[in-house]
Amino acid sequence: MVDIKFCGLTRASDADYAASLGAAYVGVIFAGSPRRVTAAGAATVVAPARGRARTVGVFGAASAAEVASIASDVGLDVVQLHGDPTPDLVERVRPVFAGEVWAVVRVAGDTLPDGGLALLSVADAVVLDAKIDGRLGGTGTSFDWDGVARSLDHHRGQSRVVLAGGLTPANVAQAIRVLAPDVVDVSSGVESAPGVKDHARMRAFSEAVRGGGSTE
Repeated sequence: MVDIKFCGLTRASDADYAASLGAAYVGVIFAGSPRRVTAAGAATVVAPARGRARTVGVFGAASAAEVASIASDVGLDVVQLHGDPTPDLVERVRPVFAGEVWAVVRVAGDTLPDGGLALLSVADAVVLDAKIDGRLGGTGTSFDWDGVARSLDHHRGQSRVVLAGGLTPANVAQAIRVLAPDVVDVSSGVESAPGVKDHARMRAFSEAVRGGGSTE
């Protein structure tokens, strides 16, 4: 079964609803984004989901010490390193954070960049997202799933694969069939405005992932 992560949460009611849908992960963003929250705000947002879903914090250009400090303040289970992280950064975060370390690989073409292959061997999960100049994520843009799936063929099993970028209730089932990720990660695809989740879209997304209900 593919796990679901609802990311870019800014409201406690959305985190609560995500957990009620059976989402495995709820995510908050500390990097530059219209969905950015403070550590104090993040703790409030994810509070209703604790014990039902794992909490993920998304970081941009932050040091290992900064990541660890915010993760401790919020009580994160997972840190997600954005901004083209290196294997070295992943290794520097591990001694100061006891949870899982995910690394984002931004895909511009139809294959994984060399840095992405290196991250597969050190991160607990690699998050595949579309590369858009000047933006870290949340763009609603997908990439070539078929091409990337082929480039992953010989590297499956080194770490989990999280698929992000342009997922919606209408296309997530196809994305799962093509790329076979362990986790699907959605933010803008279930929103009525940046950071404001639409509960009907969230439910439709969950049903599409689980193989039931409409994907409209």
